[in-house]
Amino acid sequence: MNDQDRGPKDYQALRALIAQRAEQLPKRLTQIAAYALENPDEVAFGTVASIAGHAAVQPSALVRFSRALGYQGFSELQEVFRSRLRERVLNYDERLAQMREHGIATSKSGLVLDGFLTAAERSVADLRDKVDHDAIERAVDVLAAADTIYLIGLRRSFPITSYMSYAMGKLGIRNILIDALAGLGAEQASFITSRDAVLSTSFTPYASETVNLTNAAKAREAKIVSITDSVFSPIAPSADVLLEIVEANFEGFRSMAATMALAMTLTVAVAGRRGER
Repeated sequence: MNDQDRGPKDYQALRALIAQRAEQLPKRLTQIAAYALENPDEVAFGTVASIAGHAAVQPSALVRFSRALGYQGFSELQEVFRSRLRERVLNYDERLAQMREHGIATSKSGLVLDGFLTAAERSVADLRDKVDHDAIERAVDVLAAADTIYLIGLRRSFPITSYMSYAMGKLGIRNILIDALAGLGAEQASFITSRDAVLSTSFTPYASETVNLTNAAKAREAKIVSITDSVFSPIAPSADVLLEIVEANFEGFRSMAATMALAMTLTVAVAGRRGER
């Protein structure tokens, strides 16, 4: 295969290629093309089995689809979808502009509410469908056994960790919320020991300070539970238990509904596990 026949490395170019060739592809590959264009996040983070199931094709069809577009295999195609999320995250002005372009921002607030509710429903349904119950049980084991639970999650993830800290406090679970106020994140995390556990939360685009603090906690031999959106997340390698969750979005604004449900599950389950003791 020469360079001209290879699949594009840029997502927008790939999207254009899929749209261009969709009508020329066999029926099953056309199904995949339609699904990929409508659900790029799911293609980026799903497994071969889950993507094939949602697209109503056999897993082998994903490989044929990838090769038809010039890739050696599905993993190479999937990496382009993942790079889209790493490289192109709209800022808030761009997201509002996108809503205006689609006639949403200037419409009745009910349309906006319906969009966010739909995204939340999709997120919760996806978590219910893909949840790894064994991983949640392992996470509860790690957190329940800790002397102190340190909660690390900055920027978009801060509402999750701050509410967990509030709920854990009400339930009598010793915890420290690392909020990094006044740039004191490293100092707040400096008391972490091997007897403690860290719950780290971060999503694309990953907060660099969350990554650094998580790695520092790992170096102190604390147990790490990571909530993130991909095994390729920078907080995944440090994790003793990895909990993957991908939130749906509405015009670039991602829901937090499923993540909050998972966070409260961990909080209440840890309290219950400690109560059993």
